[in-house]
Amino acid sequence: MRQQLGPLSKALPDIPLGQVGSKFMTHPSILASHPALATRADTWPDEAGCGALAERLAAAVTPTLSQGGSLVIELHGTLGAGKTTFTRHLLRALGVQGRIKSPSYAVVEPHQVPGIAIHHFDFYRFNDPQEWEDAGFRDLFGAVGLKLVEWPDKAAGLLPCPDLRLLIEPVGETSRQVSLQACTPAGAATLHALAEEGEAAHG
Repeated sequence: MRQQLGPLSKALPDIPLGQVGSKFMTHPSILASHPALATRADTWPDEAGCGALAERLAAAVTPTLSQGGSLVIELHGTLGAGKTTFTRHLLRALGVQGRIKSPSYAVVEPHQVPGIAIHHFDFYRFNDPQEWEDAGFRDLFGAVGLKLVEWPDKAAGLLPCPDLRLLIEPVGETSRQVSLQACTPAGAATLHALAEEGEAAHG
């Protein structure tokens, strides 16, 4: 069973915007292939912090997606870092109802909310490049909507450039440091919208 984010253990200092240390580089070759155009940082002292960022990100991406746009968001981190937990919070914030299944065995789980198609990928067990074609993944990534990708390094060389990357680093047992990296102009616009959502939340 994957580790879930637990209760607050201790508060962490703020991370300066744009600071990305080597500890975030879980998959250096993958990250270097799509350099970041802009970065932001976030701290999750507990799961509530994870959910708060998910809500802000949902608000930031909804205008683009509801107008027929497309976004690819990759989630990087070790087992138990909180990738699946964050994804579930994001799906809830976008309006997904009912049970949210993990795509660990099916590789992809589709979701639909009014006006937005969502596909949640987990490539942890992906090891056959032919499956990329046979399962129609190329078409899914070429279609409009939101694509959320866990373990993207397992499909290296097949995935398109992500619009946004989240690099999640555990700090102690329950806290997380997160680097958000925009790799495309659409991702940079999302980071800008995310910053505005954060200012509104604290305004």
